[in-house]
Amino acid sequence: MFRALRVWNYRLFASTNLVSQTGMWVQRIGQDWLVLQLSGDSGVALGLITALQFGPALVFSLVGGVLADRYDKRRLIMVTQTVMGLLALVLGSLVALDVVRLWHVLVLALLLGVVSAIDAPLRQSFVSELVGPGLLTNAVGLNSTIFNSARLIGPAVAGGVITASGGSTTPTFFLNAASFAVTIAALARMRRHELHPSDPVPRGRGQLRAGIAYTRGRPDLVLAMVLAFVVGTFGFNTQVTIALMARQVYDAGAGAFGFLTTCYAVGSLCGALLSTRRQARPRQRFLVLATIGFGLLTVVCGLMPSYATFAVALVPAGAAGLLFAVACNSFVQLGVEPQMRGRVLSLYLMCFLGGTPVGAPTVGWLAEHLGAPVAFVASGALVVVAGCAAGLVLSRGRRVRLEAHVLPPRVRLHVGARTGSAVPDPVAAGR
Repeated sequence: MFRALRVWNYRLFASTNLVSQTGMWVQRIGQDWLVLQLSGDSGVALGLITALQFGPALVFSLVGGVLADRYDKRRLIMVTQTVMGLLALVLGSLVALDVVRLWHVLVLALLLGVVSAIDAPLRQSFVSELVGPGLLTNAVGLNSTIFNSARLIGPAVAGGVITASGGSTTPTFFLNAASFAVTIAALARMRRHELHPSDPVPRGRGQLRAGIAYTRGRPDLVLAMVLAFVVGTFGFNTQVTIALMARQVYDAGAGAFGFLTTCYAVGSLCGALLSTRRQARPRQRFLVLATIGFGLLTVVCGLMPSYATFAVALVPAGAAGLLFAVACNSFVQLGVEPQMRGRVLSLYLMCFLGGTPVGAPTVGWLAEHLGAPVAFVASGALVVVAGCAAGLVLSRGRRVRLEAHVLPPRVRLHVGARTGSAVPDPVAAGR
């Protein structure tokens, strides 16, 4: 489960990544709570801040992908981490001086989104240079474990810090700014001779178009990115829906909100740990089943009648979401050529995060006008529909058998070869 940690560079990266990601989650909870304070509990404002933070992925993740294939990823990550730390410091200073306004938070969220969009494909593709192809699947799973460990720790820390500060979110931003210094120091200490860098792509015209054409020519990658878009747009908006459930439905404070986010993170951590045991590229049918399962569990969350049952339901929903996310990431990374990895990953991240500018405000509007439970149910239903549609595409012209076992509980989808053809399907070989 932890075999990639035997590599010194990855071990250093993973440990400091835990600190940095925890800081980001502390700031995210602080930022969401600050927006609710400044906007009078507006779901639209909360959705807008999320859209501004993730919207730049539509454009700038492509820039990050091209940069990842051209230049030294380690040095570029040091630059992006420095800028993000400075943005957190500015926001913390505005809150501490009691001069912060909602538009300040919106502008800084947009700037953070631009830098994060460039940073994401750099960090994702850098993992393969840390461990090499043999440990890549395990390292991707461990990265998700680290992310969700931070997701588990960060909200609890943020809720406690905000409560201890009398409702002030100032410390959350300063803590995040300090966490970036740890990451930068770790990157500087890495053993460069132990990295596994791919050959840099020479600077030239049409490289982004080449990445898009490469992806379009791979039906397996297209299906994975379509699923990532739908799940990312509608399923992964819990930062909006959980906050509104806490405030609107349960009339809870910052501590209770942090606990709900932690419950979701506990499930996500379990899903990430399960994913580390995978050693081969996931199959497409696994992505389909994971999508449908996550959507159904999201619907269940919206139907829970009390705070306690809602908190419990968030755990399996978080696990299913991360099983899908890790599998989809591994599926894309292990299915591309090294010289294309940065650009293809940037397209994947654009799909996964790029729908948030539409999804987050839409979900926020639904929650504000029809109630947060309706937003949960509608989001999950859309994910289920997308998973079923993908299953129909995958099964077209094939013999399909679905097995459901009670003890132990498991579901298996068997997809046979295309009927009426003796020629093997080259795409199916990767499934």
